[in-house]
Amino acid sequence: MKKFDTKLDRYPFSAIVDRPSYRWPNGAGLAVYFALNIEAFEFGRNPGNDFTSMPSAPFHRGYAYRDYGNRVGVWRIKQLFDDLGFPLAVLANSSVYDVYPRVLQAFRERGDEFVGHGRTNSERQIDMDESTERTMISEVAERMRTEEGRAPGGWLGPFISQSPRTPELLKDLGFSYMLDWFFDDQPTWFRTDKGQILAVPYPSMELNDLPAYVNRGASDSDFTRMMMDAFDEQLEEASRYPTVYCVSLHTFLTGQPQRIRQLRTVLQHIATHRDEIWFTTPGAIAEHVAQLPVGTVPGDIRS
Repeated sequence: MKKFDTKLDRYPFSAIVDRPSYRWPNGAGLAVYFALNIEAFEFGRNPGNDFTSMPSAPFHRGYAYRDYGNRVGVWRIKQLFDDLGFPLAVLANSSVYDVYPRVLQAFRERGDEFVGHGRTNSERQIDMDESTERTMISEVAERMRTEEGRAPGGWLGPFISQSPRTPELLKDLGFSYMLDWFFDDQPTWFRTDKGQILAVPYPSMELNDLPAYVNRGASDSDFTRMMMDAFDEQLEEASRYPTVYCVSLHTFLTGQPQRIRQLRTVLQHIATHRDEIWFTTPGAIAEHVAQLPVGTVPGDIRS
């Protein structure tokens, strides 16, 4: 069995200007989706950085900050997307079913896509051995199957932390796409020992509120301008080739009242272009790409 060890083994280089062109549904050149991270943490384990000093055990400040997102912030975000009639991709830890079931019920009722996002954001796949990682992914898929009536088609690891074997495990366990690899503005087929899995664009480092606010120190208005400028630029590019515009939100960050007003400005701007774009989810993007002719999408090894 071949082992893929390098980037070139996993996916080939391909210049976006040299590829076959295709369209999204309704002839759109730009697919748009917003990913909402709904996460749970174990008290006493570091939930991640925040805006203040270096956290220390029992990390109550960071835990409480993130708890705010599920008690208050998420409901502001939901209301805004309800008002505008836009779908969401819910990137959920499976432990949210235990500690915040009311939250996921609300998005189930909306009909949003649920994406696997680990058991809890207090653990990372890179720290697991193969057996532990396989068990974790299986548990998440089965819990979502039980709660939602279907297993998730997509995956994003907690902290976007893959092990070298994660793509193989995802493919082996029935996932059709992953969001952990952001190296392109178009979906790309990603090779594994078990066959190919689709890498759908996800903003791990750019249009993601957490690294923008916490790591880079962007202001609220800075991030709003980033979202607006990226959308406008990609909409102009859409006449030449199709791309995916995606934004990642966290309930405890964007769910703050001052940032909801900023997000409303962005979504209202995007809404003025409803007829030119495909507002969708990553799962629908993956399904569309999987039906394109062989050779349309980079990395395709189907015969």
